[in-house]
Amino acid sequence: MTEDDTGGQTDSTQLFELTRDKLLLAAILLVGVAGSGIARRLLAEAGYDNLGVLAFILGYGGMVVVVWYGWIRPMDLTGPE
Repeated sequence: MTEDDTGGQTDSTQLFELTRDKLLLAAILLVGVAGSGIARRLLAEAGYDNLGVLAFILGYGGMVVVVWYGWIRPMDLTGPE
């Protein structure tokens, strides 16, 4: 890509540019890790420890599946020929 194609931005500035996709990924990671951890702790404090463990596993595992399906799976990861 030339500078004209990117609107005058170089590759390094595009890497740190805040886009809608990057914000969505950050929100999914935050909810998947912190949200499931908070839910697990609150359920454990309420006496539902096993349900808290299940909520953490489903929340964290669901986040992994969503990130894989939405961002990693569509990438063309091939090695050199």
